[in-house]
Amino acid sequence: MNAYVYGYGPAGKERLIVVDLGVTFPDMDSSPGVDLIMADLAWLEDNADRIEAIFITHAHEDHIGALAHVWNKLRKPVFARAFTGRIGQLKLEEAGIPAETIQIVEPRPHAIDAGPFTVQFVPVSHSIPESSALVIDTPAGRIVHTGDFKLDGNPIVGEPFDPILWHEIAQEGEGVKVLVSDSTNVFSPAPGRSEATLAEPLTKLIAEQTGMIVATTFASNVARLKTLAEAGVAAGRSVCLLGRAMKRMVGAAQETGVLKGMPGTIPPEEAMDVPRGNLMLIVTGSQGERRAASAQLSRGKYLGLEMKEGDSFLFSSKTIPGNERGVIRIMNAYSEMGVDVIDDHDGLYHVSGHANRPDLEAVHDLLRPKILIPMHGEHRHLREHAKIAQAKGIASEVATNGSMIDLTGTVPKVVEYIEAGRTYIDGSVKIGAMDGVVRGRIRMALNGLVLVTVILDEQDQPLGDPWVQTMGLPKQGRGGAILIDQIEDEMSDFLNRAPAKVLSNDEKMDEALRRIARQVSMEEIGKKPEVIVVTSRLVDE
Repeated sequence: MNAYVYGYGPAGKERLIVVDLGVTFPDMDSSPGVDLIMADLAWLEDNADRIEAIFITHAHEDHIGALAHVWNKLRKPVFARAFTGRIGQLKLEEAGIPAETIQIVEPRPHAIDAGPFTVQFVPVSHSIPESSALVIDTPAGRIVHTGDFKLDGNPIVGEPFDPILWHEIAQEGEGVKVLVSDSTNVFSPAPGRSEATLAEPLTKLIAEQTGMIVATTFASNVARLKTLAEAGVAAGRSVCLLGRAMKRMVGAAQETGVLKGMPGTIPPEEAMDVPRGNLMLIVTGSQGERRAASAQLSRGKYLGLEMKEGDSFLFSSKTIPGNERGVIRIMNAYSEMGVDVIDDHDGLYHVSGHANRPDLEAVHDLLRPKILIPMHGEHRHLREHAKIAQAKGIASEVATNGSMIDLTGTVPKVVEYIEAGRTYIDGSVKIGAMDGVVRGRIRMALNGLVLVTVILDEQDQPLGDPWVQTMGLPKQGRGGAILIDQIEDEMSDFLNRAPAKVLSNDEKMDEALRRIARQVSMEEIGKKPEVIVVTSRLVDE
């Protein structure tokens, strides 16, 4: 959910720029039914008149995914490089927002003036083409916002990390005052490996397979898609891409000129006629997403294609923490089919797109910032990165969500906390994480639901027995009796002896019937369900 704001000017009247507007993805445990999660931008929306511009560092969903959902509330110019901009334009067009909202810019030395800020896009290597760091010059000093990056001299697709260019950035003017840096792999002790190191092992692996080979990776990792496709062609196989996101990324990369020499692919209808030993599929769903191609294939046919005993499935990816359950489910489904599942295999078939600890320290030494603000990681990653900087004499501060930090002094200082929650995209509407919608959904999922309907006549007397319906609860209690019958019997007894002041008061009726339903359920099945009481009253005409 990356969303960073830089401000400069008198307190409370600072002019602002926004860097990245991303989303994260829900899970069934904490946010069932939710489609996307993004930062609560209420503070930013309230101060939209102070925003000069929005800058997008790269096209990963956690950096660009919220743009189309929030732009109408901010309505400021958006700047991005060609590939990132094209992905963003496609998202805006789907939301009915003009594509020209995003202005395509060239990298450094081209600069964008935005109020008191001058911003340059600086190429860095990452697991998606045309990732950029931002050099942000202000009257108070230079900030380098790395975005997501790694030190890769041969990323296959996109620009390599150029240490000479970064040395120039460090030497200009008074140098780098603040480095705001990726912290994702701060606990990885070995130097990061280049994307180019995967070509040989992937080519060897695919050449060894006899049945159909299917590979999955992140749809945005265009370099990996090219390497996999080249390995398939080298093994004499026709290559078919499956998955809308993957086709979109490849199309945008070719359209903007960042992807050249991609082997030709065939559509699914042609793939069905290719002998299995001569076919390779590259599919979406490396993180176990239920609607992606890899999950669809694990449940049977997808677009007429299916996996069989003797085929192989390769995960050329790392499982992001939290996605293990979905990935393992798919692995087991393939195993039951007789398909051989091949995973990352100690980095042989996947490399990370983020800088490891030695690489982060190399960037510290290269830029020599006076202040380091760790970003992009869990709290433990940020804290570890801050400790590394402090050990080198670099002032540092862990910025938790909502922290407003003064960077103008010799040390960073937290000066204010902005309320920074989460906004859910739930179907076609936005809801707040604290609105109670998802919380109620979770309670129903855990404890079930009881619906009680009671009809009273004109004199507030019960008209027949109460009617109870349940959902998500066992039919019978521990004594063997029907749960609904037991609840209805208890409620009938209550209604027959309840005083008039209770029967005439909807609030008291609701409270009493709710308590009975939960007590009976707890005694019989050990659950306290959610209870909805509907009281209907007949009136004289």
